Amino acid sequence: MAASAISDYIAGLDETLGAVSAALTAHLDTGLPGTVGQLWHGHPVWMNDKTPVAGFKAYPKYVTFMLWRGQAIDDPSGTLSPSGSAEMATLKISTEDGFEGAVLDDWLAKVSAL
Repeated sequence: MAASAISDYIAGLDETLGAVSAALTAHLDTGLPGTVGQLWHGHPVWMNDKTPVAGFKAYPKYVTFMLWRGQAIDDPSGTLSPSGSAEMATLKISTEDGFEGAVLDDWLAKVSAL
């Protein structure tokens, strides 16, 4: 059911943002074992029990990737921006090549280890 809701969310986006969101979903599904992707506050979030770990939210011109404990990990790429509370860090992505998969996978591994 959760995967269907995320698929429906992505299907409602334009082609470019849908491609970004689909790519992020693939990385989140494989990079966060033990979490469940679901719609939370209206956008896709991968949860460890009831604790948000990572997710994304689409806006008209970009998708914001969110990593709830992103400020607690080492980011050699320097591309994550501190944002809000709970040590959140974000990255705004406007095209499918707007992020490096290996870097994202590294962030996910580091957050999973916390």
